Amino acid sequence: MTPPETANRAPRDTAAGSGPIRLLLVEDDDGDALLVEELFNISGAYMEIVRATTLAEARREDLTQIDCVLLDLDLPDAHGLAALHQLKTDRADIAVLVLTGLDDERRGMEAVGAGAQDYLVKGQIDGQGLTRAVHYAVERLRADEARRELEVARLHAEENARLERGLLPAPLVNDPNLVLNAHYRPGRRRALLGGDFYDAVQAADGSVHAVIGDVSGHGPDAAALGVSLRIAWRTLVIGGREPEELLPTLQVVHGHERHHSWMFTTLCMATVAPDRRSVRLQLAGHPPPLLITEAGITSLEPAQGEPPLGVVDDFRWTTYEHALPEAWSLLLYTDGLIEGRTGMGNARLGGDGLAAMVRGVLDSGPPGLVAALVERAEELNGGPLLDDVAAFVVRTQ
Repeated sequence: MTPPETANRAPRDTAAGSGPIRLLLVEDDDGDALLVEELFNISGAYMEIVRATTLAEARREDLTQIDCVLLDLDLPDAHGLAALHQLKTDRADIAVLVLTGLDDERRGMEAVGAGAQDYLVKGQIDGQGLTRAVHYAVERLRADEARRELEVARLHAEENARLERGLLPAPLVNDPNLVLNAHYRPGRRRALLGGDFYDAVQAADGSVHAVIGDVSGHGPDAAALGVSLRIAWRTLVIGGREPEELLPTLQVVHGHERHHSWMFTTLCMATVAPDRRSVRLQLAGHPPPLLITEAGITSLEPAQGEPPLGVVDDFRWTTYEHALPEAWSLLLYTDGLIEGRTGMGNARLGGDGLAAMVRGVLDSGPPGLVAALVERAEELNGGPLLDDVAAFVVRTQ
């Protein structure tokens, strides 16, 4: 019989086929313990047995090294289900088979209800049956753990979907002469969304307001701040606030909603006139949008850079107005799209590289333009982009 001290080893890989099942036999009767060992030997089971004669001795074992416990319900220091409850308290995710006498199957059923995988009646099981029971107990526990993990993943996916609806809404634009299309991809294909957000709203006078923003950092804090800012922006636009008032008001919201004082948000806001022949822009530390026309591609750079939200208190952002031709596309994007490599050393794509890339994918049309840009940027980068990427295009029919 394997001595108890052999239990103290490095953590086990419990994947199927990685080694023998390590069984902790908790049985004070030497005859019954010897019988169990002989049954395993007869069946040829690939089993490593550690023996304990009391509950206290069993609890001194490192249960993280044990795959299954074969537990007698009548021990010198524990009677009935007390030992089972204690072992499950010590390690909830351990497979336990209980041993009962011929006249005590009821306790075996109670043990299953209390968390044991199964019960075995002494004197009514052979080697093959005992081996199958141990394997079944271990695999059933693994299956239960897998189901729990799937349930956690399902809940996680639902939370992500709710978060996605907050960050990436359906634009409120009903002009049939405009096409709007957006694309979002988290950096490194993370499950959780980051702090990038966008939105578009058509006002009562027919003007179309669009916004795209990038909260510093990643994870739930950045995402929560992004959702707060987007909802606040949409509310202000629907409420009829003048475009020049939006960023100062969002600055106040930003100060109240951010979880850390170091957090800031870059933002680009565009207002397309009702006749669609001009656009007014405000840039808060954000990359300038690209204007795509038959004459070419122009970066709508401001005369001077201005700070993001959350950096300078009581700042008033400048409004820049640009004329639009009859046919145009306006591409708003976050800096994750231009910070990837170009495949030439460590050179970054940058604004000029983005303009060149746009020329190469213009044939994709508005529905596929932004997705094609992100795909091409990832090809040049040699893999997923490190930062979150959001891109948003508004285009005349």
